[in-house]
Amino acid sequence: TLPPANSSPPSLAVDSLMRSWVYIMTNKRQNVLYVGVTTDLERRVLQHKTGFFPDAFTLKYRCHELIWFEELENIEVANAQEKRIKRWRRAWKDAMIAKMNPDRKDLSEGWYDPRDLIP
Repeated sequence: TLPPANSSPPSLAVDSLMRSWVYIMTNKRQNVLYVGVTTDLERRVLQHKTGFFPDAFTLKYRCHELIWFEELENIEVANAQEKRIKRWRRAWKDAMIAKMNPDRKDLSEGWYDPRDLIP
């Protein structure tokens, strides 16, 4: 299900410090998908949005919108899931995204203060 607009990002509770996320970012036209993995979704999405890594794929292709994510039990499981999804056909990824986010809205909308988004 789609998180409510302006909802808080998934938090890292004390009992879930080892939790990890696989996520998909896209560009404004939604013709490019980037599949990534992280242990801190809020921080990593902000890095994509602000161009923190100057040579990153997401900066080059302007993938600044979070359109899908999945929380997993640890980084090893998340890495395996990321590799699996990266091998999928585009249609399979689109179908998976549509189940969580049928309108393909930026799920991180409202997570950050606008001042945080200035590169």
